Amino acid sequence: MQKFDVLIVGGGMVGLTLALAIRKQSDLTVALADTQVLSELTEQPEIRVSAINAASQQIFTRLNVWHDIAGQRSQPYHHMHIWDKAGYGKLDFNLDDVSGSSKPDQLGWIIENKVIRNALWQKAQSDEGISFFTEEAIASIGVGDSEVFASFGSSVPITAKLLVGADGANSWVRKQINMPLTFRDYDHHALVATVSCEQGHQDTAWQVFLPTGPLAFLPLYQQNLCSIVWSTSPEEAQRLRGLDKAEFAKEITAATDGKLGRVSLESELGCYPLMMRLAQDFVKDKVVLIGDAAHTIHPLAGQGVNLGLLDAAALAQTLTGQLADGQQQSPDDISNEILLKQFARWRKSEAAEMIAAMEAIKQLFTPQQEVSKLIRGIGMSLLDNFSPAKKHLIRQALGYKGKLPDLAK
Repeated sequence: MQKFDVLIVGGGMVGLTLALAIRKQSDLTVALADTQVLSELTEQPEIRVSAINAASQQIFTRLNVWHDIAGQRSQPYHHMHIWDKAGYGKLDFNLDDVSGSSKPDQLGWIIENKVIRNALWQKAQSDEGISFFTEEAIASIGVGDSEVFASFGSSVPITAKLLVGADGANSWVRKQINMPLTFRDYDHHALVATVSCEQGHQDTAWQVFLPTGPLAFLPLYQQNLCSIVWSTSPEEAQRLRGLDKAEFAKEITAATDGKLGRVSLESELGCYPLMMRLAQDFVKDKVVLIGDAAHTIHPLAGQGVNLGLLDAAALAQTLTGQLADGQQQSPDDISNEILLKQFARWRKSEAAEMIAAMEAIKQLFTPQQEVSKLIRGIGMSLLDNFSPAKKHLIRQALGYKGKLPDLAK
């Protein structure tokens, strides 16, 4: 039987970030279990991408992996343009709206998920304190008085002082430990794809609010390519998926008012349902949930992965910080209930705040009466011309809000 300090189930971006953050700040040993191994980048960009904000970029920089990520296929954006299809309201965000010593060189980065995961995975493999378990999925989990036991179908079982579920929205760990979940169907499906834009993306993230939901154009590493996230009703998503490429091009070009020129589909059209999820508890006994296993939000602001990366940095700080401070006598105490509950309160409050903000924005742009559209348009125009409010919103988008873990500062 192999023994570790921390067992992380889920080797996606969040789980790998946690493993690297723990190792950077301590000598704790980490086991990482995930049967989905690396896949090579293809010539065509992956249709699933992430908007990485300044706080997340700082985490990757501190973990000495940002150079590996940014050196591959990544695209900074310096502007954001948001408008209301049903009215005249619009918002423009630029680097000029950011002030202070922490002003970054860009508003954010659009990077394929595979690029980020591959760089993190390779970095983790070079750390002798991180052991990978990729041959078999964990078959069962048992929580004892001092350890968590994980068994495989035929491999040798492993034990750890703490188990972390970083295994996504449909978390197997969450189900095994019977951790209750609050959820609500957004009644939206997200269409994701790579498209080409006649006029190029202009280093800008574009978003139009349509009567059925938001459509975002996220700039990719080639000037004519964008990744789209089109959130719409299930019925509309099914209709759009049934169109041929020429028909789809006409619809999406019309939806953008021609601001990017003619838009055409360059990949398959992926589709997945959107649901808000929030675990009622992020901690139970010696088990912790982070990332999508703990919370999922609407993608309209592109903050889901950033929220998860902050979870990882915060949990690593909670575990390793106490060891460094001498408040714990040994690594045996990393499952200390008081410390873990403090982490849970910290991160759950941040997740709940983000969920509420996304719900407010979604409701604001649902189909309404003409007078509501008028008020919404006036409000957007006023905000666009009110510098203090814009600066506050941009700092939030950059991730500079709330209680930040040290790795993100």
